[in-house]
Amino acid sequence: MKAAITGGAGFIGTLVARELLAGEGVVGELDELFLLDIAAPQPDVAADARVRPIVGALGDTVGQLPAVDVVFHLAGVVSGAAEADFDLGMRTNLDDTRALLERARSMGVPPVVVFSSSLAVYGTDPEFGLPAVVDDQTLPRPQSSYGIQKFIGEQLVADYTRKGFLRGRTVRLMTISVRPGKPNAAASSFLSGIIREPLAGERAVCPVDLDTEVALSSPSAAVRALLVAATVDDATWGSPTAVNIPALTTTPRAMLAALDRASKAASGPASAALPSTLVDLAPDPAVEAIVTSWPARFATARAAALGLRAPADFDEIVHEYLAQR
Repeated sequence: MKAAITGGAGFIGTLVARELLAGEGVVGELDELFLLDIAAPQPDVAADARVRPIVGALGDTVGQLPAVDVVFHLAGVVSGAAEADFDLGMRTNLDDTRALLERARSMGVPPVVVFSSSLAVYGTDPEFGLPAVVDDQTLPRPQSSYGIQKFIGEQLVADYTRKGFLRGRTVRLMTISVRPGKPNAAASSFLSGIIREPLAGERAVCPVDLDTEVALSSPSAAVRALLVAATVDDATWGSPTAVNIPALTTTPRAMLAALDRASKAASGPASAALPSTLVDLAPDPAVEAIVTSWPARFATARAAALGLRAPADFDEIVHEYLAQR
């Protein structure tokens, strides 16, 4: 079995690669894993003899990808960057997606293509607003360039699937927290930063009101959803339209309370100042406009039927991050 991951050197791409190399999440023994990214894979991943790095911009390198059985399309420009640079977002999130789908179409035997979309395909429409709860039949009305680019990608995957060119599986990911490493250009980046930085003894900024509701997923829940999408048969997957993965609805205030509980549990009652005191509230209208346009409450019957679940609470997410850093 041969697999490929675009964005294979990124955070989620690396986690998916490690699972595949460990023999998790796909049917059949993995023979080769192609990792397409502008950066080289992590050293532990690159050390595996089955890994084939293809380094460069996706639009320039996709022609080097041989026929494979499954493709995880994770590469893209994140929300804040796509909003700030329209041409970059269109080129990376739309043109490169189309190029990848055309490459999959030419492979002969239609591969499974798992496309990572986003909750950003939903937005607070100026006329229609947003339902209190988004379900599997809620019409996407994106209110950002990133959301529109992802929604167009969803429709392309569905049409290529309808035509029999590939077997598409679109997974709408929630905001993932906690991401390790440095902040990125996503509008939602602070939802990792307000946990990650205080745990490292550094100050962080929350650019939205502390009681703003957000929909979150843990890294492990996101990876499981992607692997399930690649594994299930066509009949079990069902409609070529996207599946919303289950989300934890929470707020920055609740997240910081969970952070403090985890810190107390680790350090004891005599510990130093709580990490939440390192978080500064500094409203950013541009970030608030994007984040508050996204839905925070989901009913995800299709995902539940696939055996997917949301984290029980943010304490679970914090403990996952502490266990893996």
